[in-house]
Amino acid sequence: MSRALLATVIALFVVTSGDVVFTQKAAGKSAAAAPAVVNLNTATATQIATLPGVGEKAAQRIIEYREKNGGFKKIEELMNVKGIGEKSFLKLKSLITVGDSKSATHQ
Repeated sequence: MSRALLATVIALFVVTSGDVVFTQKAAGKSAAAAPAVVNLNTATATQIATLPGVGEKAAQRIIEYREKNGGFKKIEELMNVKGIGEKSFLKLKSLITVGDSKSATHQ
């Protein structure tokens, strides 16, 4: 009788532990899957390159555009950067901001 009880307790523990681990993994994936919004006026090339479809070279072009033009006034200006067309912009739209930046203040 005690072996059966012990087996039941162990089985219950394994199932419960598995559920807890699964829940933690699922929660971790959800948090990791939600990308942070990238500020085009303050982000580094490395941070910009984390955006989907934006590589290191495109990130560098974005920074060069920002420096040449005194920052982005609106996110749509991203389409002025070589290699970023409307299709790419639409994929990035919810992941980017120009935020508050000294170089992007409205007059």
